[in-house]
Amino acid sequence: MLLLDATETATKLEIALRSLVEQGSTLGWTLIKAFLVFIVGRLVINLINKLVRRILNKRDIDLSVKTFVGSLVNVVLTILLIISVVGALGVQTTSFAALLASAGVAVGMALSGNLSNFAGGLIILLFKPYKVGDYIEAQNVGGTVKEIQIFHTVLSTADNKIIYIPNGSLSSGVVTNFSHQTSRRVDWTFGVEYGSDFEKVKSVIESVLAKDSRILSDPAAPFIALTALADSSVNIVVRVWVKSADYWGVYFDINQAIYATFNAEGIGFPFPQLTVHQAKD
Repeated sequence: MLLLDATETATKLEIALRSLVEQGSTLGWTLIKAFLVFIVGRLVINLINKLVRRILNKRDIDLSVKTFVGSLVNVVLTILLIISVVGALGVQTTSFAALLASAGVAVGMALSGNLSNFAGGLIILLFKPYKVGDYIEAQNVGGTVKEIQIFHTVLSTADNKIIYIPNGSLSSGVVTNFSHQTSRRVDWTFGVEYGSDFEKVKSVIESVLAKDSRILSDPAAPFIALTALADSSVNIVVRVWVKSADYWGVYFDINQAIYATFNAEGIGFPFPQLTVHQAKD
C-alpha cells in the first residue's frame, strides 16, 4: 500500500514538473517573441523616422511643420509598437482595443491637457505666431525656438538652457516675437547733471550715433529729446532703429561709447543726491 502511494505521488510530481517545464518554455518563447518584436519594431521606427525626415527635408516645407510632423509620426509608430508587443505576449489585440475603447473617456479626461496642447500645436502651425529660429518671450521665459513638437515648443535660452513650454498655453497666451520684424527700435535714457548744456549733450550724442553704421534712417531717423527733470538728473531719451539682428550689439556698444565720450567732453553723470536742511533752534 505504501509502495502504491509513493508511486502515485512520484507520477503526480513528474506530471507537475513536466507541465511546469512546458509552461515555462511556452512563456519563455512568448517573452522572446515579444522582445524580438520590440527590437525589430524600434529598428523599423528609426528607419521610418529617418525616411520621413529625409522626405520632409527635400520638400520646401517650413521647419516648424517638419519638427511637428516628425514628432507626430514618432508618437503614432510608438503606439503601434506597444500594441504589437502586447499582441506578441498573447493578449488578444481585439480585446486590447476594446479595453482601450472602454477606457477612452477616462484617458481623454486624464489627457485633456495634452489634447489641448496638441490642438495648440496645430493652431501655432496654422497661424504661425512664431516659427523655428525665432526669439520669443512667453510664460515669463524667453529663448530661441528650436522645435515645435506635438505637445510642446522647445526653447533654447541665451545661457544654453532648454525649456519646454506647453503648446496650449502658447496658443492661448501672450507671445512676444522679437524676430518677426526685420527692424527694431533701441531706447536709452541717459542722465546728466543739472547745469549741463542740453544742446552740447545732444550734439555729442548725435556724433556718437553717426559713427555707428548699423543705425538706420528708415523707418525713422535717430530721435533725441529731454524727457524728464528728475530728482538728481536731467534725463535725455535716445531712440534709434536697427536691424533686429543688431539690437543687442548696438545697445551695448552705444552705452560704452556714450560713457567714454561724455567723460572726454566733461559731461558729468549725476549721483543720487539728497539735500538736508537743519532747522535752527
